[in-house]
Amino acid sequence: MKKALLIMLMGACFQAGFAQEDSTRTAQEGDTIRVGSIIIIKKGGDKSEYDVYKDKDYSYNKKYYKKSNITTNWLIFDIGYSGFTDNTDYGGAEAQAFLQNPNGTPLNSGDFSIKGLGISNFNLWFFMQKLNLHKHVINLKYGFGIENTNYYYKTPLTYVDGGTVYVKRDDVLFSKNKLAADYFTAPFMVNFCTNPDSRNGGLQLSVGVSGGILYSARQKQISDERGKQKQKTDFNLDRWKAAWVAEVGLGPVKFYGSYSINPLHKYGVEQYPWMAGIRFSTF
Repeated sequence: MKKALLIMLMGACFQAGFAQEDSTRTAQEGDTIRVGSIIIIKKGGDKSEYDVYKDKDYSYNKKYYKKSNITTNWLIFDIGYSGFTDNTDYGGAEAQAFLQNPNGTPLNSGDFSIKGLGISNFNLWFFMQKLNLHKHVINLKYGFGIENTNYYYKTPLTYVDGGTVYVKRDDVLFSKNKLAADYFTAPFMVNFCTNPDSRNGGLQLSVGVSGGILYSARQKQISDERGKQKQKTDFNLDRWKAAWVAEVGLGPVKFYGSYSINPLHKYGVEQYPWMAGIRFSTF
């Protein structure tokens, strides 16, 4: 029984020391065995009894791995919500020219009301990289991917495409009325890492800007009268997008936010998109 316990003890000590380079050594003396910092001495002539000591002065050659100055994370995704801050002057001539109503009642901010529940933002980042600037505590973080934003209107608002795009208050009720805009986007952020030696990197904060270009836009409507309809065009959306971006988190789960610097539309209404949600990333 004692031999079995000794074998288990030696195995456990060997496992603990195996990960460190040169941490397991055997002394040259016949009745003394050293396993890392553990010394096992046979008691006199009794082969079944041993004394086990921990060498306080023991030191081993620890192998240090230099952190790479550039680390890469592939296929990051975000899930969250999208909306906009509406600063439109609905009494102005430009807004009234863009907002048309066949019944004669002027359109207003209520016609652009969006539903607050449900996932409306999904982002897929093909990669993100972190470049060390100072002791891995301050880094430059950048990447490239796609942002998908959806605006689910509560009202029967319809975009009418043509030489001059406008919107109107439709005469049917839609069970689903969505405007979607997709962008190729590249974020650039300064990243602060509180504990770069920690396995999860400690608390991290990133702030910066992003630039994007619109590659797809569409309005999808579903109603009893017309069934399912989808119109693909860029409508009156600005093809370029610049935004303030930030993320904060601990470990692989982070919270992200984005607020557009330029309006969603080229003319007519002044609405500034925002996004917020959860990001799944290893750093």
